[in-house]
Amino acid sequence: MVLKAFFPTCCASADSGLLVGRWVPEQSSAVVLAVVHFPFIPIQVKELLAQVQQSSQVGVAVLGTWCHCRQEPEESLGHFLEGLGAVFPHEPWLQLCRERGSKFWSCKATHRQAPATPGAASEDQVMLIFYDQRKVLLSQLHPPAALPDRQAGDATASTGGLAAVFDTVARSELLFHSDRFDERPVRLSHWQSEGVEASILVELAKRASGPVCLLLACLLSLVSAAGACRVFKLWPLSFLGSKLSTCEQLRHRLEHLTLVFSTQKAKDPTERMRKANTLISVLLDVALGLALLSWLHGKNRIGQLADALVPVADHPPCRDPCCHQVFRCSISLLQSQHVAEELQHLLQWLMGAPAGLKMNRALDQVLGRFFLYHIHLWISYIHLMSPFIERILWHVGLSACLGLTVALSILSDIIALLTFHIYCFYVYGARLYCLKVYGLSSLWRLFRGKKWNVLRQRVDSCSYDLDQLFIGTLLFTVLVFLLPTTALYYLVFTLLRLLVVAVQGLIRLLVDLVNSLPLYSLGLRLCRPYRLAAGVKFRVLEHQAGRPLRLLMQINPLPFSRVVDTYRLPSCGCHPKHSWGSLCRKLFFGELIYPWRQREDKQD
Repeated sequence: MVLKAFFPTCCASADSGLLVGRWVPEQSSAVVLAVVHFPFIPIQVKELLAQVQQSSQVGVAVLGTWCHCRQEPEESLGHFLEGLGAVFPHEPWLQLCRERGSKFWSCKATHRQAPATPGAASEDQVMLIFYDQRKVLLSQLHPPAALPDRQAGDATASTGGLAAVFDTVARSELLFHSDRFDERPVRLSHWQSEGVEASILVELAKRASGPVCLLLACLLSLVSAAGACRVFKLWPLSFLGSKLSTCEQLRHRLEHLTLVFSTQKAKDPTERMRKANTLISVLLDVALGLALLSWLHGKNRIGQLADALVPVADHPPCRDPCCHQVFRCSISLLQSQHVAEELQHLLQWLMGAPAGLKMNRALDQVLGRFFLYHIHLWISYIHLMSPFIERILWHVGLSACLGLTVALSILSDIIALLTFHIYCFYVYGARLYCLKVYGLSSLWRLFRGKKWNVLRQRVDSCSYDLDQLFIGTLLFTVLVFLLPTTALYYLVFTLLRLLVVAVQGLIRLLVDLVNSLPLYSLGLRLCRPYRLAAGVKFRVLEHQAGRPLRLLMQINPLPFSRVVDTYRLPSCGCHPKHSWGSLCRKLFFGELIYPWRQREDKQD
């Protein structure tokens, strides 16, 4: 049988002593963690191993002996090491030796008990695998993604041996807290034997983080309690709180801050990584918000925005009589400085003969005047609000100190408020168009002798008398001739509405990017790739006949795409996520497309 012995590279030049580690019987492998040097007292070594085993729940034991022939005579040292097997019994007993003045190694694994099978060898072949103990300790092994033709259980089983090695080194961290400067009865060699890595700033931050987190956790709990007050659950406030992007973003950031400043310690590396990603996301958000705040308050840019915002809502404009007027006006809606007047000229164009189409004159005039009246109301509202625009923008810019995402969410809500008349036009046109489409479909079933069964949710046969067929024919004819006029208004205002939704979608995409991007994990992958391990690769160091095979284990870093998929933070889920098929179906039948997610929405 071939045994695998994982040996740390930091112990290759250590003095002779005992090999301390863990034996993994399922993988027939031994993970060496440290070397205990002479002189030592066996009872003290056993006490140390018992302490490590109690704290880490890892079966740490003496696996064998390590002989580095540099100064000691090989014969006397070999006899002494052979006698240690009786003091520290372990099956199998490893004997690793690095020959003096040579790069060759000798590895043996002996069994003190007689083999169960007659004629079986009492020694096993040993494959020596070197690993960087510091990198393995600090890294986190991720299971490989299961391929389509491969079950996930097979992928997990194939990495079971590597997971045991990484888990053993990670959980035995207590064994590495001593160095050669400590006055302890047992002297060890490991990756920190030359000096324990530490930082005064890190230790001060750890000591100060406890009281600070406790104070901030109390403040956040008070804010959460105030937000859960019954006053905010009344109908107008609860509706606005669930629909406004600003309220959703503030609620989302409150959850992030509660997670970051929680006094509970992270249970596993995944939760620790999530806390770090959330902290970096919040800090970056606040830094970008402060940069935006300093830019807005410099050179009176808020006043310039206020002067430019009022003309955007009302003043004169351009005419484009070509057949592509609808598309050009919809594109220039958010680019020009005369939104309200552009809509007026667009409605006047629709009330004539748009693109040479002959519409129903009476219905066209009624719909045009109805929408023009709403535009006049909107212009009056803008004139009333114009003295307060600069003050509103000043407070909006001041809110950027809460983060760039909060400022962008307020911007999205302001766009929704400034284009509320477009949303009303879209709702009116969609309702009229939807009413006519469903009316035509019902009357078409009447011609075929069918009707919709509401109870069974299916189409059944039905017999109609002559009066019903006559009235149905008249209604069908009226709806067919009125449909082009209604469909044109619905098409125009749907394009305008989709343009506004696209702008809000881009803002929401930027907010979700800042909220969910795992910046800390990406920084680790860029600066210290070994911290996020996707697997390992082996490089052959020595392969000669009569000599043990020696390999070097190197860590394969996790790809950037898997880093993002694995550690991506949850984003705000209040916005709808329609598929293209669902979106096209809703547009064709005139169903409303809400900027927020409805309870009865079915995600495709």
